Amino acid sequence: MERRSFLKKAAAGASVGAAVAAPALAADALPTLNWRLTSSFPKSLDTIFGASEVFAARVKELTDGKLNIRVFSAGEIVPGTAVLDAVQNGTVEMGHTASYYYFGKDPTFAFDTAVPFGLTSRQQTAWMLHGNGMKLMREFFAEYNVVNFLGGNTGTQMGGWFRKEIKTVADLNGLKFRVGGFAGRVLSKLGTVPQQIAGGDIYPALEKGTIDAAEWVGPYDDEKLGFNKIAKFYYYPGWWEGGAQLSFYVSKKEWDKLPKQYQAAIEVATHEAHNDMQAKYDARNPAALGRLLAQKINLKPFPQPVMDACFKAAQETFTEEVAKNPKFAKVYTDWVNFRNNQGQWFGVAEQAFARFNFGKALK
Repeated sequence: MERRSFLKKAAAGASVGAAVAAPALAADALPTLNWRLTSSFPKSLDTIFGASEVFAARVKELTDGKLNIRVFSAGEIVPGTAVLDAVQNGTVEMGHTASYYYFGKDPTFAFDTAVPFGLTSRQQTAWMLHGNGMKLMREFFAEYNVVNFLGGNTGTQMGGWFRKEIKTVADLNGLKFRVGGFAGRVLSKLGTVPQQIAGGDIYPALEKGTIDAAEWVGPYDDEKLGFNKIAKFYYYPGWWEGGAQLSFYVSKKEWDKLPKQYQAAIEVATHEAHNDMQAKYDARNPAALGRLLAQKINLKPFPQPVMDACFKAAQETFTEEVAKNPKFAKVYTDWVNFRNNQGQWFGVAEQAFARFNFGKALK
């Protein structure tokens, strides 16, 4: 009797021990992997480039140093606007970019970043995570053998730096403007000549007069890039980027080979990097704008007639693209309903609060 009792206890102990030991053994069996991530951005921009570093460091921590992701800036492996191709063709395992850089391949890419008169940062994240945004974009990216993840957001961007004042819609005619993706097509209806130039190449183009104006992100980044040294008219808002989302790309082939633990680590780390970027911009832009204003720049809103003309041109562009591009139309139908519903809600509480609250200073 005592022997049978002992054997039962020993068996129970062995099974408990096995249960405890199994995860440790499984963890030990996980492979050590070294991946490369190519960014669309220069290292000097610690906010937008830095998101990749935040992400890589967190993945390393979550995998006990077994999934190591080395981050490369724009130009070190491929140009900043070639990240999609690099991930798609297997040159690198990962990328960090703005999907609207690939507008020329298909305008549908823009929904993964921002489209004119679209969503704010919070609304974009809401559409991606709790609307149909991520589902629709994952279906779209699957055609490029890419798995996309949230990769940060800049918040509403500025309208850019101009050598000359923009007083009327006519002032946009013939203007050579560094502006990406969908905004370029919209502005071309008003006579603007859009130029898509990677972040690190904008300053020399503006300095040499190759372009007349340029937009990037906002005060913190724009100050770093030095645009205020060349162009003195700083316009707002960047109506084409109400909440510009960045994205991490993972090669579908490499993703499918990853252990589930590593996939989970990547998912968690992308969310952390996403939130961190927006917080950094919100924290750093106010002081940067103050420094720029101290240098006697001319901070101006786009005139109302210009905004109205751009809105009309944007709606015309959407209508044209929906009519000829079924992929775009599928996403647009869902996106525009979400956008309009958000507008009704945000107009009730958020905008009323902001209009009153931030027109006053507390003492």
